[in-house]
Amino acid sequence: MSNQTPSPDRNRPLDDRKVTGYDPLIPPALLRHDLPVPTVASKTISSSRRTASSIVQGTDPLSRLLVVVGPCSIHDVDQAKEYASRLRKGVQEGKWPGLEVVMRVYFEKPRTTVGWKGLINDPDINNSFSINKGLRIARELLCDINDMGMPVGCELLDTISPQFIADLITWGAIGARTTESQLHRELASGASFPIGFKNGTDGSVGVAIDAMQSASHPHNFMGINSQGMASIVKTSGNKDCHVILRGGTHGPNYASEHVQKALQTMRSKNPDSFASIMVDCSHGNSSKNHLNQPKVAADVADQIAAGEEGITGIMFESNLKGGKQSSDKPRDQLEYGVSITDACVDWEMTVDMLDVLNKASLTRRAIVDAKHANGNGEVPAVKKLKTDE
Repeated sequence: MSNQTPSPDRNRPLDDRKVTGYDPLIPPALLRHDLPVPTVASKTISSSRRTASSIVQGTDPLSRLLVVVGPCSIHDVDQAKEYASRLRKGVQEGKWPGLEVVMRVYFEKPRTTVGWKGLINDPDINNSFSINKGLRIARELLCDINDMGMPVGCELLDTISPQFIADLITWGAIGARTTESQLHRELASGASFPIGFKNGTDGSVGVAIDAMQSASHPHNFMGINSQGMASIVKTSGNKDCHVILRGGTHGPNYASEHVQKALQTMRSKNPDSFASIMVDCSHGNSSKNHLNQPKVAADVADQIAAGEEGITGIMFESNLKGGKQSSDKPRDQLEYGVSITDACVDWEMTVDMLDVLNKASLTRRAIVDAKHANGNGEVPAVKKLKTDE
């Protein structure tokens, strides 16, 4: 005799043998109607998308570096707004003219086994899974951050949630666990913003390059539209894609030899496309120690300052306070400003890293300008960047 839960639909006894129920999901169009994109936010998104696209394509006239920086994940709205305000203040004050700074605002977390899946899935961090509430909180926060003039970057973890928030995103990432997924490659092909594909968890870059190539082409696949109806989605392809080097089980891959090998492979597979790489300072590249992130950033900064134009971006995990804490604590007992997923560097270290990267980017800009001025394509000799000044 079967002990399985009966199907929620008594008229379909062979279906849903292990499904315990269905709750209605708010249609994307309704949530967008309730929380429309503010005017200032719309300008922020349009401008930052153009800039991010030109950087990824290698056509930015200022040779800026795209920097995606912020908490590993968002669990506290006030904390996220304070972080965004600090970041925006530094940009407005002109501290980092060599950088295009995008705040990392991740609402969904891939888990190796089980664990908190992020603010959209479980906004109250208590296994209540109030997904409609999570979607509303996420969209409202993105509206607020963009309205400050701070563009945002998000990971696209599933193929449904982007319908609720994609109009507020400047840059997106496909994670190491999903880069090989056909669904995510199809999703990226229809994104209205640049997409970075991470190398595989084993460190292999080939899967990310294949994903880029796939996403650059048109696709037809099953999805949902803005009304929440099942639809056949037709895309034109997304040329604004790049590789993210994040290390892997075999070790880091941020050093010059790794970058050059990846660039060479990208150029051989796609000779007509600009080879564009972002380096993730966390995960495998930091050996899962957040305090190693500045060392990774400094190494990448040296490569940039030497004139490497293939490195178009960098990412690192940062928060108001360093380290991490357990998400098993009640929400009212969580320490403000501390991550509940991966450990992050603190704000002071964040500023130091941005300063180093900005200096490197400006050095590269001078090299690129001089190269164009020389008209011979040769890179003038420059001193190695000193990152300890």
